[in-house]
Amino acid sequence: MIKHNILTRSETMDQWQETEEIMRPFEKCPICGGELVEKEVEKILRGGVNTAVLHVQAEVCLKCGERLYSAETIKRFEQIREKLEKQEVYEFQLLGKSFEVR
Repeated sequence: MIKHNILTRSETMDQWQETEEIMRPFEKCPICGGELVEKEVEKILRGGVNTAVLHVQAEVCLKCGERLYSAETIKRFEQIREKLEKQEVYEFQLLGKSFEVR
């Protein structure tokens, strides 16, 4: 979400005050035009031979399922992928093992 500081006039007083307004970058899904709702979603990230599971907030389209992430969340994804690739996983909680089946 994009946050903007804006000036608004108080209804009870004839004063201007700064407030923070949260605005969505998209009103509708950019893929299909469906309605977007904020949800907690599970995101799987891979880096090298390692995988991480995250639970993050996303705008999710109710029609096609497209997920839109904030710039901060995408930056976090990039940082985690980099740590996974470098095998710097000491701060992550081990959940189990993954196997490839051919």
